[in-house]
Amino acid sequence: MTSLNLTPRRGLLLGPKGWAAVMAAAVTVTVLAPLLNLVVPEGHAFHLSDYAVALIGKIMCYAICALAMDLIWGYTGILSLGHGLFFALGGYGMGMYLMRQIGRDGNYKSDLPDFMVFLDWKALPWHWTFSDSFLFQMAMVVLVPGLLALVFGFFAFRSRIKGVYFSIITQAMTFAAMLLFFRNETGFGGNNGFTDFKRILGVPIALPETRMVLFVLTGLTLIGFYLMARWIVHSKFGRVLQAIRDAESRVMFTGYDPLAYKLAIWTLSAVMCAVAGALYVPQVGIINPGEMSAAASIEIAIWAAVGGRATLIGPILGAFFVNGAKSWFTQVFPEFWLYFLGALFIAVTLFLPQGIVGLFDKFSSKKKETRA
Repeated sequence: MTSLNLTPRRGLLLGPKGWAAVMAAAVTVTVLAPLLNLVVPEGHAFHLSDYAVALIGKIMCYAICALAMDLIWGYTGILSLGHGLFFALGGYGMGMYLMRQIGRDGNYKSDLPDFMVFLDWKALPWHWTFSDSFLFQMAMVVLVPGLLALVFGFFAFRSRIKGVYFSIITQAMTFAAMLLFFRNETGFGGNNGFTDFKRILGVPIALPETRMVLFVLTGLTLIGFYLMARWIVHSKFGRVLQAIRDAESRVMFTGYDPLAYKLAIWTLSAVMCAVAGALYVPQVGIINPGEMSAAASIEIAIWAAVGGRATLIGPILGAFFVNGAKSWFTQVFPEFWLYFLGALFIAVTLFLPQGIVGLFDKFSSKKKETRA
């Protein structure tokens, strides 16, 4: 019986080709995309439309989530089916600030968000006290999901819950949170969530320049997280994570404490998803409890599997491929999208266990054999 080898090649953080690819991605995000969107006129063949900017920005947020999933699933062997919760919590943290930025420009011309006026709230609830502070809310974007992940992970990992049981518990946690956020009395907008944003840091959010700044920040964040993940998996810490994935009992016998390592990477992964959610909301313009649905969390795992686990670049490619296909299918064949997604996941599981990246590796190895 052969096992799937998911251990990465060790060496430098990136080779010359790798750094060239990172620099090309950075230039594309910071220079090329803004020029094509803001400078090249509409109707020109090379114009990048506002729709394309919003779509790519959204997919880059998803790619951050897929990268976070790869760190815990591909390199540590922890399959989470609840990362949509951390993504949504980050989105709600940003959404609270954006709702306060609306001010009296809402439908009811009140200092309270419109949904609170509609529900006959007389004052802001306690957890909205400092929501008009950008710095405070950005701190909450990191601290709240991070603390939740830390507490949940501590009790789960200390109890040595793993495998399918851990996956089910994370799914149950996310579902419970979704039911909580659906309730109007929690102060999070209920079923409708937050929308109709006007400004961010006092700047109109609908301006093309504002959306491009958000696009650039998202792209640079994705690149930064990728480099950080590369550094982690090539460090001693990363090698211990892979050892835990392959043989946790042996790691314990050698004197390492798997709890600390699993808890650290689990919490970091949750924070990455929360940051992605915070970047997602101002670009998409809405956040609601639907982001905590079971399907949303499962899709994150699908992106990682389709792209190729334990490769880092694979889940990023998987997020772009699956969501690009989703955007096309839902426009052309909307009724067949879920069938396509299911067939894609089954095909990858049966025929491409190493995902898209594994397919590229096979082609490159065949070319080398042919040349030889």
